[in-house]
Amino acid sequence: MAKIYVASSWRNQHQPQVVSFLREQGHEVYDFRHPAGKTGFQWSQIDEDWENWSTDQYRAALEHPIAQAGFKSDFDAMQWADVCVLVLPCGRSAHSEAGWMKGAGKKVIVYQIWEEEPELMYKLFDGVCSMGIGLQMFLAEFDKEKNNV
Repeated sequence: MAKIYVASSWRNQHQPQVVSFLREQGHEVYDFRHPAGKTGFQWSQIDEDWENWSTDQYRAALEHPIAQAGFKSDFDAMQWADVCVLVLPCGRSAHSEAGWMKGAGKKVIVYQIWEEEPELMYKLFDGVCSMGIGLQMFLAEFDKEKNNV
């Protein structure tokens, strides 16, 4: 079974169901909202007024111990995983994570639950699917390839 990093957004209401679905299929799944033994990182943990930061405040916040710990948790999981499921809609961080993972030689599948604006650069990834069965088929093929190596 695959070790999966689910890249998405705190705003995406479907992310928890995707994590549950993948776990029900027997995969190991990193959930950025509930990393093992920790709470997921949010900028509001550093400052409730984070949305009004200047560039200098943002740059300083990247060095805050809470941000450092959040980054380490996510990046360790990205290195651990062999597949990234990019759950749309999502933001810049999730796209950065998926891009890093593809560049690191890992498989990336885009999971587009409903119709969205087309994105040409998704051709960089290993596929786009819109239903759970598509995820299952992609991961079954991944498992088959992994077991044949």
